Amino acid sequence: MLNARKLKNLQKQMDQAVTYEAWSEAARQHDEMSGQKRWRGVDKTSQYDYSQIRLRLDKLRYLRTRHDYQGLLFTLNEGIHGNLGGMGRHSLYSRAKFGTKTLIEQYVDEVDDSLRFLAELQSDEITTQQKLDFFYRANICFGRSALMLSGGGVLGFYHMGVVKTLLSEGLLPRVISGSSAGALVAAVIGTHTDKELEYFYDPANVVSEAEQEASVFSKMFFGANPRIDVSDLEKMVARMIPDLTFHEAYEKTGRQISISIAPAELHQQSRLLNAITSPNVYVRAAVMASCAVPGVFPPVMLMAKNQHGEAQPYLPNLKWVDGSIADDLPAKRLQRLYSTNHFIVSMVNPIAIPFLNKNGERSALGAALGTMGIGVGREVLNFYRGIAQKRGDSWPRVNMLVSSLHGLIDQQYSGDINIIPNFSWYNPAKLLSHLSEEDLVELMEGGENSAFPAVEAIRICTRISRTMEEILNRFEQGDLRPDASEYHRPRSSRRRPSPTGSNRNASREQRLPADSVKVTTKKKSAARKKIVSKPKAAAAAKTTSKPSAGARRTA
Repeated sequence: MLNARKLKNLQKQMDQAVTYEAWSEAARQHDEMSGQKRWRGVDKTSQYDYSQIRLRLDKLRYLRTRHDYQGLLFTLNEGIHGNLGGMGRHSLYSRAKFGTKTLIEQYVDEVDDSLRFLAELQSDEITTQQKLDFFYRANICFGRSALMLSGGGVLGFYHMGVVKTLLSEGLLPRVISGSSAGALVAAVIGTHTDKELEYFYDPANVVSEAEQEASVFSKMFFGANPRIDVSDLEKMVARMIPDLTFHEAYEKTGRQISISIAPAELHQQSRLLNAITSPNVYVRAAVMASCAVPGVFPPVMLMAKNQHGEAQPYLPNLKWVDGSIADDLPAKRLQRLYSTNHFIVSMVNPIAIPFLNKNGERSALGAALGTMGIGVGREVLNFYRGIAQKRGDSWPRVNMLVSSLHGLIDQQYSGDINIIPNFSWYNPAKLLSHLSEEDLVELMEGGENSAFPAVEAIRICTRISRTMEEILNRFEQGDLRPDASEYHRPRSSRRRPSPTGSNRNASREQRLPADSVKVTTKKKSAARKKIVSKPKAAAAAKTTSKPSAGARRTA
């Protein structure tokens, strides 16, 4: 009884924790008292292939001890993927409050140390070309992580708390997507540096923006005209997001943001706007399109910067609406564009939250019933969509409505790691009213606190990919950059993102000293040649002008 009371108090401390340090301290104590710390220390469980992980861990340690560098490289090469032996399974990170099996943590630490060891190794056994071939290929094989921010109206400010936690712990992925309200937050993140983002962490600085967005949502439901004036939303977007294109935003922050939009007309496909697919499109225009709820906000035509630096329509014959209708969490497209295969989801979509528990998973019965219900609903919508499409000219609004509902139900609303609010349904009165500073603080702090339990899982699951990203940056721009004559860029390097403006400037500054030495050396050698050539020329001139003794006698 005493332990139960203490565990309940510790859980309360975690639920009310304001900082991650306070949360982690309470979580560790909870694991100690509940016995989950002992569970972490035992390798054996049916949830993953512990024998394979143990075998590989011992082998990596042995090879490093024996200085078998080629064997170490081969062993890493054959098993460098994130879910080896099922160690990325969600249940392994949800039983204990803090961390997972100690064996998994030790294995990740050993792989991390081995990668750094090989990158910095000075030995003729492994050439620079072998290193680059391995790291570029392993980077694609292991993949990258992406953060996906769902739509959800004014609940989108919950995402700011999630981002604050991940950024403060150094875990915010470079690949970030957003739709609807998530698009607004993704755009803020992608157009501001880490220092500039601190402004948005203060609710007092954001409350006026939230109030104006809430007023727009109030008009949405209570206004007489369904096609409302969106000037309030446009002003808010203009204040929160600089006037940058996707390419310019990437150049500034190095973050690869993507925004989902859906077509306003039939026979078109949804799109994912980013620095790869649409580098010259303005981020503001993409956000306005992704927030355009059909039937409430008017569809939006995108704007882009032309070769003269002027704004002009982008695909002027097409208009776009709310991206969450068709692709709230664009995992497949991110995978194709950025080699991502691990997805962190911040979910506030009111449609999906009731069907997900706090851990992002449902019970077996709930999952079965949900899957069956979604399947039946999808088939019913397919039937009516077929009828509506045949009568497309006569029923344009019905056709669009059925297509939108089908898009909503035919989506996957979860990822590998899901950050779900503690509430299952937000108070509609607050959703449709002006947000006070107290409401906004509660929403943002809720995002922070909900992200705390996922921090260690994210840290462990993304550590190897973050290390490889760091090593490749060092090879390309930093202290490990080899001489150009020592290697050629592997074909797999084509999947790497292009360097940002700051990367190129840093690289240029590092090259300057070497270039100046080369120039100085060339000048000195040229000067020496001139000095040496003058006496030779003078001697040759004397020899030519002075006749020989034989010549004088002949004369």
